[in-house]
Amino acid sequence: MANYAENKKTRFEYEILERYEAGIELSGMETKSAREGKMSLEGSFIIIRGGEAFLINANITPFQPRNAGADYDPLRNRRLLLTKKEIFELASVEKNKSLTIVPLSVYNKGKKIKLSIAIARGKKNHDKRESIKKRDTERELRRTLKDY
Repeated sequence: MANYAENKKTRFEYEILERYEAGIELSGMETKSAREGKMSLEGSFIIIRGGEAFLINANITPFQPRNAGADYDPLRNRRLLLTKKEIFELASVEKNKSLTIVPLSVYNKGKKIKLSIAIARGKKNHDKRESIKKRDTERELRRTLKDY
């Protein structure tokens, strides 16, 4: 299972509550670009509109820029493939003001390209400082154990 793109900032800025796996509706050129790793999830998010889920602001650069059409938009909204039950659950979460739906990573599962999404709550500044301290202490512990 190859990981094509990852949104590393989400793990720092959000507390992950629940994860989902969704398919992405891509064109052929976008599929090739995603498999090459020419994709960025930074600043992207998920919305639910009209009983469908959409990935907003995910940047997929063209596979061959010269062959891309003049009307190609790398930041276009891409539909996510989820079950009705999952969309209903996400729609009820989206109405809650304190929770948001964020993409975590894009990877393959067999021949299909999947998107890992999560219901998340934004961290406060003191929570972020706490996670930095925890990360630093774990790093120091690994260094000391490595020396022995």
